[in-house]
Amino acid sequence: MVGLVLAAWFLPGGLELCITSVTKEEPLMVLPLMPDERFTIHYYHSVENAPIWEEHSVDRRGRIYIEEERYLKFGAGMGRMPGVGKMRMRGPYEVIEEMHMPTGDFILRIGSPGVDHTVIWRGIRKNLSALAPHEAVRFSARPVSLLYRVYRSLFPHRATPVKT
Repeated sequence: MVGLVLAAWFLPGGLELCITSVTKEEPLMVLPLMPDERFTIHYYHSVENAPIWEEHSVDRRGRIYIEEERYLKFGAGMGRMPGVGKMRMRGPYEVIEEMHMPTGDFILRIGSPGVDHTVIWRGIRKNLSALAPHEAVRFSARPVSLLYRVYRSLFPHRATPVKT
């Protein structure tokens, strides 16, 4: 039995993404992820009020990448970066796909309600602008053990959103 617990302690169990205010220790969101699983940040551009989606992934070592940006029209600060991804049209949206550009842990200043910075994960949406408007939040990820993953599947972190 002890051998099984020790093995589960050392075997990889996926990742945990924490979204935490830079001024407070308690996370706003804790997302269990599998390697290369995606989460999305959706918001409305503050100048043009146009919707923007940014898809991110986390590799098995906990490094965060931006994979895709999708927006309704070319807006202030938006557009293709030479050498990064492929530009496509998807219906009315301009899409930069196949970016796989490392961001590492990053800080995002959350906009006010109306900007609606929202995290989308496994079909669940959580509006950070309603929780922490005007706050700077850190997105950081780390690998977790299989034992920790099993524990969190039985006892989810209170900041892990559930489907309602």
